Amino acid sequence: MAYYFEDFSIGDAFTSPGRTVTESDVTVFAGLSGDYNPLHTDEEFAKETIFGTRIAHGLLGLSMVSGLVMRLGVFDGTVIAFLGLEWTFTGPLFIGDTIHFEMKIIEKRETSKADRGIIVREVLLLNQKNEVVQKGTMTIMMKRKPEKLVE
Repeated sequence: MAYYFEDFSIGDAFTSPGRTVTESDVTVFAGLSGDYNPLHTDEEFAKETIFGTRIAHGLLGLSMVSGLVMRLGVFDGTVIAFLGLEWTFTGPLFIGDTIHFEMKIIEKRETSKADRGIIVREVLLLNQKNEVVQKGTMTIMMKRKPEKLVE
């Protein structure tokens, strides 16, 4: 069930289900984005890099976070807008990695409009070794409970 602005408290934490990064994910993302960097698409080239093999696009990992957020169900139908993010890529995301995120509500503020509020979420994207491969904050605008539901 989706949460409204009022349902969140500073410090609330959520953990997503896992998802494995596949060869198909990388191929489709390269086609969608137009990013055919050989680091992602050419194994022979990638063998000579510091990673020793191809890695997934950093933005693919960020996009997967967006999908995993929706799998939580707590934001379904109550998010009005994605307002921004600050994001850091801290480690490689390999094909075959199984990722999940840990998310914490770190800021909550009202707006000048009574029907909405702002939530800032701290997000850590982790691989199967529990290594942080990406992290940052995501800011969203949320619906507030309709007046008849607010006590």
